[in-house]
Amino acid sequence: MRTMRTVLLLLVLFVASSALAKQPVLVISVDGMDQRYLSDCDALGLRIPNLRRLMREGQWSAGVVGVIPTVTWPSHTTIITGVEPAEHGILANTRPAKDGGGRYFSVDFLKVQSLLDVAHKAGLKTGSIHWPVTVGAASDFNLPEYFEKGDAGVNLRAVSSKASPPDLVSRINGMFPSFRQEWMNDRTRALAARYLLKTERPDLLLLHLAEHDSEAHANGPFTPEALAVLEYTDELVGTVLQDVPPNYAVVVLSDHGFEKWDREVNLGVVANQRGVKSLRSLGYVVVADDAGAAKLLAELRQDPQYGIGREVPKEEIQRFSPDLLSATAVFEPAPGVWFGSATSGDLVSKPADLGRHWYWPTRYHAVYLAWGPGIRPERTPEMSIKDVAEKISTLLGVSFKPGVAR
Repeated sequence: MRTMRTVLLLLVLFVASSALAKQPVLVISVDGMDQRYLSDCDALGLRIPNLRRLMREGQWSAGVVGVIPTVTWPSHTTIITGVEPAEHGILANTRPAKDGGGRYFSVDFLKVQSLLDVAHKAGLKTGSIHWPVTVGAASDFNLPEYFEKGDAGVNLRAVSSKASPPDLVSRINGMFPSFRQEWMNDRTRALAARYLLKTERPDLLLLHLAEHDSEAHANGPFTPEALAVLEYTDELVGTVLQDVPPNYAVVVLSDHGFEKWDREVNLGVVANQRGVKSLRSLGYVVVADDAGAAKLLAELRQDPQYGIGREVPKEEIQRFSPDLLSATAVFEPAPGVWFGSATSGDLVSKPADLGRHWYWPTRYHAVYLAWGPGIRPERTPEMSIKDVAEKISTLLGVSFKPGVAR
């Protein structure tokens, strides 16, 4: 009888322990935080004591190479699925007009399982705050990135309508009375994370901080304005770290790098004037589909006004965009340039903002930092953004296989 009780007790303990993470993980994504903000932080004079501490005490990658397109929603989805946008289904921030337009708000658009799915199936407690493509996600505590058509920002009432559990906003407001303001921002997102860390302690918590991206678009990356917002972001990270339980790992990462730009060059205007029909502008590259278009680009490349930069080698095309392998030549824009799509009118136009991403993935790097118990200080090699999901799943102690259908 005593033996049977012992066996039953061990079985209960095994079942209970199987639903515990090897190490709970808090993931903080700082949108658009280029690796150069960290590697050049002294030269930039950045006052980021919390990020500097994580760099000093934790594992810090030499840089994270993104996927095409290097924009927020596809990249954040790659972070938690480990696969290319063409495989996970989130192809841009906004859906094509032929598919109805609008944002990819719902996980119903996802073709493969994410870390949230795997953790949830393993019996772990999950949470997500302002993470793209998480409406309806396998998240026990969820304030998804969601806004209604016409909103100038992320309206808390709209987010609340998609929250899980439905009263999550009221719960957070009970601890932090200033939370229930009209528009969500990084301060309120940080408050939501602090609430969950204090009360629910999810095994996996995803937090997306977005204000740096907006500032870098408006005024350009590495400008005083962008540096100030990044320093404010560091302050918020510091407040969150104060509430992180001692057994947690903290992963700080980003989705893409950033560049300054000052002009959009419409090579299609010249191609149209010359009668060249096989030249395609994709913005982040210009594609020559035959020898005639390639000859034109080689000629125009000699004149800086056309903004034609490096020719992308075939091995990179194979790695990042195999659908372009049949092209005769593919060129990146020069620094400060984006390729416009116009085929008539002005050759050059001025952009409405001063910062841009969506460029070829090798052009800049995102960030990966991991810190916490058992994570020794080290500098690790450059990695792909597709490797991040596996790193987080290893910390969690869950088996994750990228590309498994939902």
